[in-house]
Amino acid sequence: MAVSRMYMAQAGDEGMRLDALCAARGLYASRSAAAKAIEAGLVLVGGEPASKKDLVRAGSPIVYEVPETEEPTPLRGEPIELDIRMEDDDVIVLSKQAGLVCHPSVDHREGTLVNALIYHCGADHLCDVQGERDRLGIVHRLDMDTSGLMLAAKNDAAGYALMDEIRERSVDRHYLALVHGIIVPDTGMIDAPLTRSPRDRLRQAVRDVPQARDAVTTFRVLERFECGRRDNGYTLIDCKLFTGRTHQIRVHMEYTKHPLVGDPLYTANKPKAPEADRGLHRQFLHSYRLAFDHPTTGERLSFADRLPRDLRDVLEGLAERSTGVTDAGREVEALLADAPTPAIDGVPWELQR
Repeated sequence: MAVSRMYMAQAGDEGMRLDALCAARGLYASRSAAAKAIEAGLVLVGGEPASKKDLVRAGSPIVYEVPETEEPTPLRGEPIELDIRMEDDDVIVLSKQAGLVCHPSVDHREGTLVNALIYHCGADHLCDVQGERDRLGIVHRLDMDTSGLMLAAKNDAAGYALMDEIRERSVDRHYLALVHGIIVPDTGMIDAPLTRSPRDRLRQAVRDVPQARDAVTTFRVLERFECGRRDNGYTLIDCKLFTGRTHQIRVHMEYTKHPLVGDPLYTANKPKAPEADRGLHRQFLHSYRLAFDHPTTGERLSFADRLPRDLRDVLEGLAERSTGVTDAGREVEALLADAPTPAIDGVPWELQR
């Protein structure tokens, strides 16, 4: 349940950005939390929706929604299996299994990657750089049902350094995605700003509005598969993120009329036959390549991760419909030839217990 509260802007608030004011005056716990609330339409200024960049005027009534106060529950470690590829005093590189949420939320208070990291490292050996104690160790995220490589930081110095690298686009992040339809060009770039959908708060959408954030994705075609009786064909692509917006690849590919196979949320332009999703109940999206500069040594580190079993099964089932692997596809095949298969192999963690 949420409650509405009001703050009347004072003379000293004049000219402050709305998100900065909300954090500075304690309306929300952090500036990022304030920005998310504003983007979700939970903050009204003078009775009207606002942008986080709006400048506050003295005397303006600011109405904001917050959850009803609950007694905070300390985060506890949980023995959830982690597939760790590299660990030292600063950084953990892991392959996240599908079905594992990165950090606690209203819908997932326990059983998250943060709970697993606390069990593995201890809360005192994880960074706290997100401004919210329920995100210990987290410097970036993968969606619950996206599998593959991601980073965690074990101290604040490493956490801030990695977040700076991500912001400066020096962390190289590549994903394997299988999409509906046949993409004709071998390469492409999608430059389309994203913000929360006005119709569904669970979804993001491409929108040309002031609060939208820039989002850039490039892709290379790796392999194409002919149309079947109940589908319009498929294309396996390598997506590179230049920004890290919520659901970015999923929204961008739906926007291009090539939604991800198995995606339960972004379904526009999907074939209506259930068989077209090839039995998948989660999006075909896997973080297969990750490269970054070590925050302490400066050494460039690179990791690769093969597809988990459920996604490999889909490609094997389509193999006889392949129209050929592209040069980029052969390059990725060579990269993954010696890469480890996910130890947890894509099985949701709750099914491993």
